[in-house]
Amino acid sequence: MEGFNIAFLDIMASGLGAIILVLIIVKQDVDKSSPEVALLQADLAKVQAQDKQLKKSLSESSDSALDVLSKMTKIQAATAAVKAEILRKNKELAQQNLAVSSIKDTIEKSPIARQDDVLKTDAGGEENYIMGLKVEGRKILLLLDSSASMTDEKLINIIRRKNSSQKEKKRGPKWQRSKRIVRWLLARSPKSSKIAVVAYNHKSKLLGAASWVNSRDASSIKKITRDLDRLVPTGATNLQRGLQKVRALQPTDVYVITDGLPTAGESGFSRLNPFSSCGGLLGRANTISGACRIKLFQQTLRESAPGRGIKVNIILLPLEGDPQASSQYWAWSSATGGLLISPAEQWP
Repeated sequence: MEGFNIAFLDIMASGLGAIILVLIIVKQDVDKSSPEVALLQADLAKVQAQDKQLKKSLSESSDSALDVLSKMTKIQAATAAVKAEILRKNKELAQQNLAVSSIKDTIEKSPIARQDDVLKTDAGGEENYIMGLKVEGRKILLLLDSSASMTDEKLINIIRRKNSSQKEKKRGPKWQRSKRIVRWLLARSPKSSKIAVVAYNHKSKLLGAASWVNSRDASSIKKITRDLDRLVPTGATNLQRGLQKVRALQPTDVYVITDGLPTAGESGFSRLNPFSSCGGLLGRANTISGACRIKLFQQTLRESAPGRGIKVNIILLPLEGDPQASSQYWAWSSATGGLLISPAEQWP
């Protein structure tokens, strides 16, 4: 029995030792594996963070791609609209070019003048209007300014031509244009109208052989144009002299061809207080101011303007240094029911 107990104790001791050994081994394996798990967990956390970041980046990229796609769609739509507008404009331009070509063709094929025109001009075909001004009236009087300023637009050129020959004065570009305007008006006056032409500078002159001629009387019109070609633009601008002739002839419609306000008058202006400072007008100076020219113009109309019911139209040509002329002449023509025009350089 005692031997059994010792043996059992040995066995028990041996088993306990084995258990202790196993526990020691397990303990050692557990302690040894703990850092590895931590590393794996750290790696896992890092991978999870990267995955989260990738998902976030992917989401942002998707949003950005959608935004870009939306912008591209809008740009493509705008581009398509612009292309469509360009196409429409090109069609309109093509139609306008066709219309212009048609008009040019019509102008080129149109006759230079009507068959019954007694005066041939190269100023176009059948047109009767210029900027709203129509040649009309039972008794039409053309009042032509033939003063020295009617030779040119520039003052320096006007002064130069004052000291030149009569031939050179007549060559002045504005004078040549003025004569074309007279011819244009004569050629387009109504068949039933009577015509008279008066030129004025420091004096007045009736052109042609008679006071009134029939607009279709070729012989009489030829005499008027012959006298027109003989005129030399010179001297002062005495509108009052011209208007005195107008009142004597009693027209129904007047067409004044001029370039500015008058520089001389017929009345005893020296006795009128408004002209006390106008030395040029009173013979005490070689020039006259703009303010004095306005006073002279207004006094001239008060004394010599055509009677009531006579329509006055003004064709105002350009002149350097006379800016007040347009407003003054406009007020006059408007009061009579007429028009003032400043025609384009190419007309007629």
